[in-house]
Amino acid sequence: MKLKSFFIMVMATTGLLLSCNNEQKSDTDSKNLGEAIGRSKIKVENGLITPEVLYSFGRIGSVEVSPDKSKILYQVTYVDIKQNKTNPELFVMNTDGSDKKQLTVTNARESNPQWISGGKKVAFISNESGTSQIWIMNPDGSGMKKITDVEEGITGFVFSPDNKKVLFIKNVKVGEAIKDKHPDLPEASGRIVDNLMYKHWDSWVEEIPHTFVADFSDDKVSNIIDLLQDEPYEAPMLPFGGIEQLAWSPDGKTIAYTSRKKTGKEYAVSTNSDIFFYDVESGKTTNMTEGMMGYDVNPQFSPDGSKLAWQSMERDGYEADKNRLFVMDLATGD
Repeated sequence: MKLKSFFIMVMATTGLLLSCNNEQKSDTDSKNLGEAIGRSKIKVENGLITPEVLYSFGRIGSVEVSPDKSKILYQVTYVDIKQNKTNPELFVMNTDGSDKKQLTVTNARESNPQWISGGKKVAFISNESGTSQIWIMNPDGSGMKKITDVEEGITGFVFSPDNKKVLFIKNVKVGEAIKDKHPDLPEASGRIVDNLMYKHWDSWVEEIPHTFVADFSDDKVSNIIDLLQDEPYEAPMLPFGGIEQLAWSPDGKTIAYTSRKKTGKEYAVSTNSDIFFYDVESGKTTNMTEGMMGYDVNPQFSPDGSKLAWQSMERDGYEADKNRLFVMDLATGD
């Protein structure tokens, strides 16, 4: 009976989340509003759940509970089948399901919402300015403001526990293109390949993700530092890695990140990745999983910062090896 009640509660909550639609307006400036893709008004006919009906619900993602546990911040992605386009928007509601509000109604893509400043602000990614940047706004959707202006944009971010710094992911150029070697051939589209791994599935490896840290104060970022400056390695790792491969220590002094620091053939055949610690003050990097030969990813600190947990595979070269959960005592290294 308890299981049945729990199931009903979960379904009811899901229904409340999905009931939010684009008819609700945000308090953002009028220049940000437009004909946004919203929830489709498709009805179930003859008892058939079609793909179109499922698309009309919207896809929920990036759910975050506020620091005081009173509100839920979340993202809903809507689909326009005719245009073959999607549009993520941001919502907030009370944890009891009441007072649902759509915070953004735009043609831009708002995603990755996070509570910051103890719940007084919401940070998120938007491409309103043409590239994906970090924006902030009030929890009611007002006061929307861009706080980064990173060339070519970012793909993910996470603030330090004290909100004085922010980590973000940005693609950086790797290798040298023909246009770089031969400026007199600006229209050249050929490639010079002298090493592995030059292509990842269906994408040429011309850029790789790097992790950057910056100071955050007065709604501005400054002193941007590349954790892997001049290193030809990914952090997070392609093709699936994202912000989950990065973590702040509770005191904000250490950044844990995942990387496979290999190049060429070794990179192409090896799955041996490691968890690295970056000391924010000194800039020193330490390999915390040296000697562990498998796939080590997704570090997380314990709430008191005394331990580190991560996901690990045992053997090098096995992409489908069994995942194991490891915990390290940072005081003893055990």
